[in-house]
Amino acid sequence: MNPSTLIGIVASILMLAIVLFLTAEDPGLFVDWPGLGIVLIGTAAATFIAYPLREVMRIFGLIRSVVHHERLDVDKDLEDLVEIARIWMQSDIHAVEQALERVSSPFLRNGVQFVIDNVPEQDIMDLLQWRVARMKAKEHAEAQLFRVMAGFAPAFGMVGTLVGLVNLLFLLGDGDITAIGRQMALALMTTFYGVLLANLVFKPIAVKLERRTEQRLILMNTLMQGIAMMSQKRSPALMRETLKAFIAEIRDEIRDLEPIAATPEAKEPEPS
Repeated sequence: MNPSTLIGIVASILMLAIVLFLTAEDPGLFVDWPGLGIVLIGTAAATFIAYPLREVMRIFGLIRSVVHHERLDVDKDLEDLVEIARIWMQSDIHAVEQALERVSSPFLRNGVQFVIDNVPEQDIMDLLQWRVARMKAKEHAEAQLFRVMAGFAPAFGMVGTLVGLVNLLFLLGDGDITAIGRQMALALMTTFYGVLLANLVFKPIAVKLERRTEQRLILMNTLMQGIAMMSQKRSPALMRETLKAFIAEIRDEIRDLEPIAATPEAKEPEPS
């Protein structure tokens, strides 16, 4: 499991435990199934109306990707690229194709394939930049889906609050304290559930997805620079040192940005 996600889940459980067991005389007061149903079903209904079915059904896969520990093996991709460039300098296309089969990154594999197919460098860069832009747009839409759900949840919490208040007004004349208290609980708990889901589930997942996209963009832009150097038949040693220096600078910037929840775009690399 992703360590930061695990810490967040534990902290969330701790916060809920404090709310339920230290601030309430009866923890059962915070369990209101009709209120939770209004928020969950309303959010789901609005999401299905707003998005195509195939996009909504990807929610569970995206949640799994946030929970699991996803590691981008930058060093391995760079070493694969340098090794292939070294073989390419020897004009051994067959050996390059064999080495290419062992590359795990589809982006790197396609870029190198363009080079050995003698595609002009500018065309290679245009094709790779198009892939980067497509990936960025796709993953931005995935994160935006959770941001939209984070907007729906508090809204349906307010819907439940209005339902509870309307029922409460009808019951005031009867003087049934039990029924009045039940409707007041519904009015308050739906807002509680909506705010909790928005700020503890949907928004954090969106931020995590945006951060993942930022790191992927950094890696893909780095590989693009290496592929451009390979197309120019630059020295593999020079390529290794240039890319290592570039990725070291990026890592420093990533560490500087760690306190920030998310940034909209990854920094574009300087031309090598």
